[in-house]
Amino acid sequence: MMKKIFLYSFPGIALLASIFGCTTPYNYQNNDFEDVIIVEATLTNEYKNHEVKISRTYSLEESFPQFESQAIVNVTDDLGNKYDFAETGSSYVSVDKFQAVPERQYQLHIITKNGRTYVSGTEKLTTQTQIGSVVPNVITKNGIRGVEIEVNSSDPTGTSRYYRYKYDETYKVVAPMWFSQEAVPAGNVVTLSPRTTEARTCYSDQKSNEIILTSTNDLSEDRVSNFPVKFISSKDPIIRNRYSILVKQYVQTLAAHTYYETLKEISDNGSILSQTQPGFFRGNIKSVDDSREKVIGFFEVSSYSEKRIFFNFNDLFPKTSSPEYQYYCPIVIPEGEAANFYFNNCYSTSPNSTCQGPTIVELIKTRARVFFPTDDSQKIILYTIQCGDCTSFSSNIKPSFWID
Repeated sequence: MMKKIFLYSFPGIALLASIFGCTTPYNYQNNDFEDVIIVEATLTNEYKNHEVKISRTYSLEESFPQFESQAIVNVTDDLGNKYDFAETGSSYVSVDKFQAVPERQYQLHIITKNGRTYVSGTEKLTTQTQIGSVVPNVITKNGIRGVEIEVNSSDPTGTSRYYRYKYDETYKVVAPMWFSQEAVPAGNVVTLSPRTTEARTCYSDQKSNEIILTSTNDLSEDRVSNFPVKFISSKDPIIRNRYSILVKQYVQTLAAHTYYETLKEISDNGSILSQTQPGFFRGNIKSVDDSREKVIGFFEVSSYSEKRIFFNFNDLFPKTSSPEYQYYCPIVIPEGEAANFYFNNCYSTSPNSTCQGPTIVELIKTRARVFFPTDDSQKIILYTIQCGDCTSFSSNIKPSFWID
């Protein structure tokens, strides 16, 4: 039996999945590729511009999903309201802000550029349950000491039961070899000028790229207690200074939860070459034109809640050395031949001075290195740019939500 395979990315993870579940030997051929549409859409009770992502499966020879452009996308409700979405970048964003409200039935409609029509099942907003707390808990996990981000939530009505989590991380970066003056190349000479832009303190961010699920269905209470959302090693540089995490909670239906559980199982297996080979699984989106056409995706209408926390490294690890900086920035300067990597004698503030070679000028001009002073006025130290200028890999714009 030949196995048809395809690649798809949803949501934020790349998966290799089989169209047919079987245990026959893997025999990949290019002509086995099957073009399948992928839809990722979550409507919540947030008043905002909502987003729908539409793409296509891609072959092993390709490196990224193919965005489905020029589609007509809208969401309708059972009162006849229609919310149009417009193509924006690599997704579709609602033209107007709106929110899902209780008791309304919502449905997603898609017409692709080739005229094919897709529609979701009708979905209602789930119980609106708030996150109770997000707590950083210092633990040792698998022999690694670190901090576990845990979430607590409860629904006294007992009607939530199924939960999905995502998170956004933001952390402060402080360049250890920052200097108040900046080396500026001018011809064959490097001069010093006061810095005019922030380059010492920056803020980086990253989003979760995994499927995080839990259920209280087997518990006597609909209560999420100390559920681990994220574990961070005490040696991870993202918590070297100050760290913040925004935990996002989505209350799901049983059907949505089952879909994401299956998706998570495939992603954990990593490949159809594993022993567990689930067959093609459908969500709640179907083709209007051909009932046999395979469609990947789920239109979910979920109640949403979020909570943000901050902490400093010393708050949680008061007697522990802070993690190393993201880049190697040695404080002790090597001697002998190794010192040539750091020192260069061609630095001078005199306009009549010329470099022995283009090294320092080119390194500064191309932002490969950054200046740092030494006790010897005839010499300078050149660190990797990231050591003295955090804008080389992060943003110097302080987020509006940030609290020091």
